[in-house]
Amino acid sequence: ATPSPYERKASSQIVEQIIRPTGLVDPEVSVRKTRGQIDDLIYEIKKVVSRGERVLVTTLTKRMAEDLTDYLSGRKIKVRYLHSTIDTLERVEILRGLRTGEFDVLVGINLLREGLDLPEVSLVAILDADKEGFLRSEISLIQTIGRASRNVNGKVIMYADYITNAIKNALSETNRRRDLQIEYNKKHNITPKTINKTISDILYKRGIKTKKEVRADFKVGEQKKRFSEDKLLDMDPSKAANIISGLEEEMYLEARELNFEKAAAIRDEIKRIKKITNIEVKK
Repeated sequence: ATPSPYERKASSQIVEQIIRPTGLVDPEVSVRKTRGQIDDLIYEIKKVVSRGERVLVTTLTKRMAEDLTDYLSGRKIKVRYLHSTIDTLERVEILRGLRTGEFDVLVGINLLREGLDLPEVSLVAILDADKEGFLRSEISLIQTIGRASRNVNGKVIMYADYITNAIKNALSETNRRRDLQIEYNKKHNITPKTINKTISDILYKRGIKTKKEVRADFKVGEQKKRFSEDKLLDMDPSKAANIISGLEEEMYLEARELNFEKAAAIRDEIKRIKKITNIEVKK
């Protein structure tokens, strides 16, 4: 995780983890003028999509994200967008869709920072990079740049008309890391490779199972088990309601811990139990 200003100030020594086992280096970052930025972005998107890779675009406002999404869609680009009103589990579905290729471009605001491990993404575009503020601070820029570091073709484009201190410092830090990584790879004869991460929750996509049986155990109290349909049909309604409540607590806990795939699986189990028992838990 990128240390905050307070953590930097309070710590006598900061431990860095710069070298990656995959040999991947921090992405190249370029700064381009805002004039003609959307046409330039579309050109870059098409290059990335032709390689079967994905794109993240970060904007400053919800309105801009919506307008950009509509415009890109009108240009025959498969695109979706994220914003703060989308709940955690719907967010999981959208991110899964990006990884599986249902769409190629994801537009977001403050949702493209640390915590998103998307190896298919090779381009991150930052619009209004020179607008000073929290979303374009040095730390936010560094974190956003990091979203392109999972792919060997990783690249970041900042659209800005002037270089702010935040941009300058983010570029300096990224280049410092990149130089160290490249030097290490040369010294140890390492060829960078894109992270090969399976989409573990693909079994739950659209509720369709693969040929392999989907197995999932969920904790309810101190027990871990999946309830069969026969057991649920014979179960006392109050007990079934308690099971659903327990699973909902488990689901939100997993979501808070960023275990989105497991949270989505638990959500599907809740839906299954509610459908069989015809029970709705009162909040």
